[in-house]
Amino acid sequence: MRLVSWNVNGLRACYSKGAFDAAFEALDADFFCLQETKLQAGQLDLQFMGYQSYWNYAEKKGYSGTAIYTRHTPLSVTYGIGIPEHDSEGRVITLEMPDFYLVCCYTPNSQDGLRRLDYRMEWEDAMRAYLTGLARTKGVILCGDLNVAHEEIDLKNPATNHENAGFTDQERQKMTELLGAGFVDSFRHFYPDTTDAYSWWSYRMRARERNVGWRIDYFIVSDNIAAHMKNAAIHPDFEGSDHCPVSLEIDFE
Repeated sequence: MRLVSWNVNGLRACYSKGAFDAAFEALDADFFCLQETKLQAGQLDLQFMGYQSYWNYAEKKGYSGTAIYTRHTPLSVTYGIGIPEHDSEGRVITLEMPDFYLVCCYTPNSQDGLRRLDYRMEWEDAMRAYLTGLARTKGVILCGDLNVAHEEIDLKNPATNHENAGFTDQERQKMTELLGAGFVDSFRHFYPDTTDAYSWWSYRMRARERNVGWRIDYFIVSDNIAAHMKNAAIHPDFEGSDHCPVSLEIDFE
């Protein structure tokens, strides 16, 4: 079973470039999760044969938003995490499957000047509680743009980015707390020492061409199903966004 996650940074723009269809076909996923769709209901009717789709839209137009395409009918679908102050921006979709919960997440950015860092900390605690609650019932697969490079190996220039949004001590500590609560970073599980493996690059200063990037897109798997993982990958050759897709291979048979 293959799961793919991609922050498309505006699905209409990504689709108009021809990039989305190409990636969707080539990656051939059982579940294809999107973040930062920047859509409202009815703005883009994009369906693929053999897939159902589920969408969570932000109340603010042209902002945030998540979606999941799936070949497998879920037992249930939940939007948000059940806390109104965290559920207006369309950031979470959860599919309950027979063997696991799949949670597609677009974590809030702490923003320039860290003006949203305090909110981000509240979000992190609420999200961790949500995920650990799910994991008490069955396995959890969390994917998405989690807006943090966890360790220095996860970005090109850690020294000059220390205390910038996405690489503050506080954000990194929250990722450490999540992993310590019974979860595994799938990519680092398979490739603990791999360097220069990034999923996001600034549009400035030819960053992608020079591979000056950050790894901020993840598949995080709960310990109780981690043994089923077969591989994790980053797919930098797919363009159309400032992020690239990431994937997880997992087998429950």
